[in-house]
Amino acid sequence: MSGIEPRSGEKMILQEDCAEDKLRNGILTLTNQRLIFEKTEGRMVVLSKKTGEAVLDIPLDKISSVKSEGFLIKKVTIIVDDIVYKFGVFNNTKWVKAIEKQKMTT
Repeated sequence: MSGIEPRSGEKMILQEDCAEDKLRNGILTLTNQRLIFEKTEGRMVVLSKKTGEAVLDIPLDKISSVKSEGFLIKKVTIIVDDIVYKFGVFNNTKWVKAIEKQKMTT
């Protein structure tokens, strides 16, 4: 699971290199306990990426809303404490279903 230490009983469900509208590029990780977004820094010269700090570490029960948006540019939108985050992911409906499923089991 990238640079984040898993908690006791935590399992990775989905992980994807993506971008959030305000936070920019990073890696979005869904576990059975939380949603994590780690910033990345990439260099085009050597095509490498360096994982930075976790800028979001959200327990699943704190997510008040999750939905898919977009047709050409697909995003999964989550709301936490009245703050909207929009992540550009490859398959937004897959992310929405996975987040909703994990929220129901926590």
